Amino acid sequence: MSANLLAISVGNTRMQLGVYRDDKLVEQRYFSHDQLREIADAARELYQPIRDTEEPAVYLASVDDSVAQAVAMSVGDALSERVWRMEQDIKIPIGRQLDPEAIVGEDRLLNAAAAYDGAKQAVAIVDAGTAVTVDFVDGKGTFQGGAILPGAKLMLNALHQHTAALPQAELAKPSEPIGHNTIEAMRSGVFHGIRGAVRELVEKYAEVYQGYPRIIATGGDADLLFEGYELIEAIVPDLTLQGMAVAHRRAMGDQ
Repeated sequence: MSANLLAISVGNTRMQLGVYRDDKLVEQRYFSHDQLREIADAARELYQPIRDTEEPAVYLASVDDSVAQAVAMSVGDALSERVWRMEQDIKIPIGRQLDPEAIVGEDRLLNAAAAYDGAKQAVAIVDAGTAVTVDFVDGKGTFQGGAILPGAKLMLNALHQHTAALPQAELAKPSEPIGHNTIEAMRSGVFHGIRGAVRELVEKYAEVYQGYPRIIATGGDADLLFEGYELIEAIVPDLTLQGMAVAHRRAMGDQ
């Protein structure tokens, strides 16, 4: 069954809305958390073309429950539709091999579901946003967990805030590996440090799994950090939204 879906993903610093019609992402938009009115208006506009299609739905995933509640209420009122919450109302279709007490962000699980649905083999997912996560799904489609490190902007901010002399530096791709001034040195350290961490982690995952996974990147900083990087097979900006489309298809099929 094809997905006709308005998918809303609430991240740590921004929000992504995307509309799927017949399994194809036809439009997506980005907002900050405080733009509730704009989000509701965009949801109304995006949902209209799929309102009369087969089994349309509105799904919401979030890493911040307080923001999610406000968005769900605002969008639900604007559309006069139920907003289905991931994991609470709709199970994310990915197996899990985790500690019993582990709590994993919905975005990580959705990325894993989408990546495995496309790869049909072991896959590592690098999500470069406020934090950088490097997760692993085995060849049977089981989410095994992964690693979390500070995102690029967090690193730069921490260097400025927790040292006496290092300046505030905006995130940008370094012009060359050896920084000839402080700002460029900070950018080089963060840029190549994250790339190096991702490579090391994926190689360790491959050792444990005894096979090399496909590697997919997503997140707001993925293009800057990984464009042209031979380690990364593909950069997929809407991976979390794709995970919601996978969950919707699975839910409709189960019904």
